[in-house]
Amino acid sequence: MASIDELREASQRRGSLRQTLGAVLWSFFGVRKGRAHDQDMAQLNPVHVVVVGVAAGVFFVVGLVTLVTVITS
Repeated sequence: MASIDELREASQRRGSLRQTLGAVLWSFFGVRKGRAHDQDMAQLNPVHVVVVGVAAGVFFVVGLVTLVTVITS
């Protein structure tokens, strides 16, 4: 279980939107080097990663539904 100090430190991280988006997209693809993962864990704000991950997931599902609707119509 994470301590309060660890949670505060994690929420103070300031990774860029580009870094966060890149980490999330590589995670969706399923390919990530260990060193890059460790750097992301040290730099990125976990809240930002969750928000970008959920938004990317919604965008992916909406894109698939739209693609299927266009193909089947």
